[in-house]
Order: sequence, then structure tokens, then C-alpha cells
Amino acid sequence: MQMDVLRCKTPEMVRKELWMHLLVYNLIREVMAQAAATCGAEPGTISFKGALQTIQRFQSLLEAGQREFATLYDALLTAVRSHRVGDRPDRYEPRAIKRRPKPHDLLTMPRSEARKRLTRAA
Repeated sequence: MQMDVLRCKTPEMVRKELWMHLLVYNLIREVMAQAAATCGAEPGTISFKGALQTIQRFQSLLEAGQREFATLYDALLTAVRSHRVGDRPDRYEPRAIKRRPKPHDLLTMPRSEARKRLTRAA
């Protein structure tokens, strides 16, 4: 859900951003639970990533079609229900960061000030 980097600058806005991420996460979990209930499955058997991608694909359709919302929502639940997680009882994954560090320093000052320093050094 792209929450690894928060984009807000003030503490108040960071709190709002965190709350929005939690809200979206819970709404996706609710859709997954409704999809699982329609077929008598456990919500844990439905893929979160698959549900997220399906909801993103249906977003424009659901916003545009107010008359057929119920039909589109049923189609959304059917599509979400189709993304299942397999049973992998002996699978273990290491907790490791895959993202490689960048070879550049972080920009810790305003860009205009950094440009001035670069032009003075050159």
C-alpha cells in the first residue's frame, strides 16, 4: 500500500496519513470478509494483494456507475473471491530487507541551497 515512505511533513498530517492507511487497510479487509462470506470460505484464504489490485481495477467503474452499483459490487466480490492463497504449511520466509541502499547521500537541506553549494564547489 506504499506506506514505507510517509510523504507528509507535519506531525498532524503524518497522523492523518497513518489513519488513512489504516482505514483503507480495514476497508480492504472488510471487502475480503464479504467476498469470503458469499462463498463460505475463511477470509484468511483470500489474497490481500489480489484483493487490493482487484479493487483498484474496479475503482473507476464503481465511481462512474451509480445505477448498477449493486451489480458491479457483486462482480467485485466474485473477482476478489477468485484470488486465493494456497496452503503452504512448511514455508518459512526470512525477515530481510530486499531494497538495496542507494549509493547517493540523502538530500538533507533545501534543494536550492544544495545547488548553490554545488556551484561554489565547481
